[in-house]
Amino acid sequence: QVQLVESGGGLVQPGGSLRLSCAASGFTFRAYVMNWYRQAPWKERELVARITSAGDTTKYADSMKGRVTISRDNSKNTVYLQMNSLKPEDTAVYYCNAHYTGLDYWGQGTQVTVSS
Repeated sequence: QVQLVESGGGLVQPGGSLRLSCAASGFTFRAYVMNWYRQAPWKERELVARITSAGDTTKYADSMKGRVTISRDNSKNTVYLQMNSLKPEDTAVYYCNAHYTGLDYWGQGTQVTVSS
């Protein structure tokens, strides 16, 4: 049974930091590209960050470049998203995604709210 379980979301003040985690099980984690997406109210889901299966290449959304770092630990089947200098416009539900050719798995999402 495939599972992606996100954690680490919450309420943070502008300028603060959060570290999201996504624990994977039920598939060969090390073979999958891992992504973090987010979806704000009344907006489409957008890619925040991507990391290749070996962890050697990353990609970031322009809106978060320089403020976010994606990493993975294939020995723990976990992907992380370190977010710094958070802004109110970063408020959204953040989703973990695992992608392999023809396959996509999603977590249930974790809420991030940036507000004073």
